[in-house]
Amino acid sequence: MIAWVLDELLEGAFNFVNADSRHRSTLLARGAAAVSELSFTAASIERDPMTAPGEKTALFIDGANLYATAKSLGFDIDYKKLLREFQSRGYLLRAFYYTAVIEDQEYSSIRPLIDWLDYNGYSVVTKATKEFVDQTGRRKVKGNMDIELAVDAMEIAGHIDHMVLFSGDGDFRSLVEAVQRRGVRVTVISTIATQPPMVADELRRQADVFTDIVTLQSKIGREPSERVPREPRSPREERDPGQHTPQFLQRSSTPQRADAEVGAEDDEFDLE
Repeated sequence: MIAWVLDELLEGAFNFVNADSRHRSTLLARGAAAVSELSFTAASIERDPMTAPGEKTALFIDGANLYATAKSLGFDIDYKKLLREFQSRGYLLRAFYYTAVIEDQEYSSIRPLIDWLDYNGYSVVTKATKEFVDQTGRRKVKGNMDIELAVDAMEIAGHIDHMVLFSGDGDFRSLVEAVQRRGVRVTVISTIATQPPMVADELRRQADVFTDIVTLQSKIGREPSERVPREPRSPREERDPGQHTPQFLQRSSTPQRADAEVGAEDDEFDLE
């Protein structure tokens, strides 16, 4: 395409010099069309495949899966930067964040993150984990947010043009297909840079666009070395977390969760 445009321009320039005034207007029109085609081609090459002008977008973040993905790549997610990045790409209708929580813990390392997200533009969906005893007699905790995410996606599908799913879970393949049948483009964000890849092959194939999160690291991530040490919490902060921004959020918007966060790499983990 670009070669054709250049040929048109060169031929037009040569003919223009030798043409009479009657034909020069025709040559100018051909030249303008060639330049327009070149501009369109360049814009198509540079355009981000995840975005389209004027489309309404919703983010669906599988919190545990995204945490495990970023951890495997050696960086942390900065949720303030993530939100701003997608707000800059178009009309962001909603940003959902899903995670299971252990309610009977005296202090949960994920609670500051949930509180911060709730106050800063995210729609946070949580569910209490369930404790059970497996066949070997070991106590385990299970937390799965797939149903909640799927229900919200199907409800909002009629109001959006683009769904961005931060997860590599192959269980979402059927959901992606169902949303696509409603005319919604679906982008899946995970990674194939790890061994094994964090994204299931069937989910990657089903998506309209697959984006490796490695390509977004400079825009939505930060290095673990940038974490600010957590200070002890006062009794007042225990009583009223909504009035306090955790100290480690004052510099960065990404509170860190403990390695044993529910579902970080699976839907269940041992208590013993």
